[in-house]
Amino acid sequence: MTDGKRVLIVMDNESVASYLKEILITQAGCLVTIEPVAARAADVLKSERYDIVIAAFGEGGFEPEPLIKSLKIIDAETVIIAYLEKGTPELVRHLFDLGIYDWIDKQLHVDKLLFLVRKGVELHGLVTAQRRLFLGLQEQNVSLQKQNTLLAKRIEESTRNLTRLYEDLRSTYMRTIRVLAQAIDARDHYTHSHSQNVATYASVVAAELHLSAKDLEVLREACELHDLGKIGIQDSILSKPTSLSPQEWEEIRRHPQIGAQILEPLTFLNTVIEMVRQHHEHYDGTGYPEGRRGDDILLGARILHLADAYESMRSARSYRKVPFSKEEAVEEIKRHSGTQFDPKVVEAFLKVVHML
Repeated sequence: MTDGKRVLIVMDNESVASYLKEILITQAGCLVTIEPVAARAADVLKSERYDIVIAAFGEGGFEPEPLIKSLKIIDAETVIIAYLEKGTPELVRHLFDLGIYDWIDKQLHVDKLLFLVRKGVELHGLVTAQRRLFLGLQEQNVSLQKQNTLLAKRIEESTRNLTRLYEDLRSTYMRTIRVLAQAIDARDHYTHSHSQNVATYASVVAAELHLSAKDLEVLREACELHDLGKIGIQDSILSKPTSLSPQEWEEIRRHPQIGAQILEPLTFLNTVIEMVRQHHEHYDGTGYPEGRRGDDILLGARILHLADAYESMRSARSYRKVPFSKEEAVEEIKRHSGTQFDPKVVEAFLKVVHML
């Protein structure tokens, strides 16, 4: 019995396609369709839902750009794994720029194939759900504004009921936004649980700085939501394995502002919103989006920035497969104390880093 995972193989090499199909059916429980003609692949994808497309490109395969674009037109969230007879660096970079998820070659490692298919299926489901959630969030924001106007008129006669309803709405919105933020982390298997880890690190540092319980709660919420703005950044940029162009960097630098704008209708999150907006500001004023410096940056945002940087260094990334060791990451934090990071926050971090 399969669990409904569907894979479309687009290649005209019958023996390779059949071999892949056998592996995916017997070892991953997938439903597999083979299409040997690239021009028909988009029609097949249009007629049935598929979680993964495995397509042959380059030498012995199809021309990448027309095939990938035709698939993305049918399903923008299509997860494409490239099969390459000969994977030159130039071809691989070109394929990632066009939006593939990953690639395999003729020296086929079955474990890698099964891992990519499993993670790709998860990613396709999460990204599809994420877009639905985002559209729903926009509609709910409008609904919340209308409800707040109506509820304000009834405050004098039903304060108790209004308070209960407002808390219910707050809880619903926080659940919705947290799910959305988790879906964003899961777009890339390298960043899975990133925001949760950042929240853990930040909480330990904040406790060393003797923040109040209320301030700790606000900081944790900001950590959980700090990358919400990445919903507006293309997957090809977030997962790019090579250096970003100046234009792509500008796109990345927009995400704190986008995240704050998404949250702005939720007025009960004012402090959280400002921490999200400021979490890439540097202590010496060289950060973004506003170039704030020193105490003009919220303390919570300064803690969040250090925790975010430490977690990123300690994790693998598409552009850096081998993470920093703890010692290397700590030295990097020390080196940027007083420039990128608040020295007071660095001092607290160094006292508790053995717990992280």
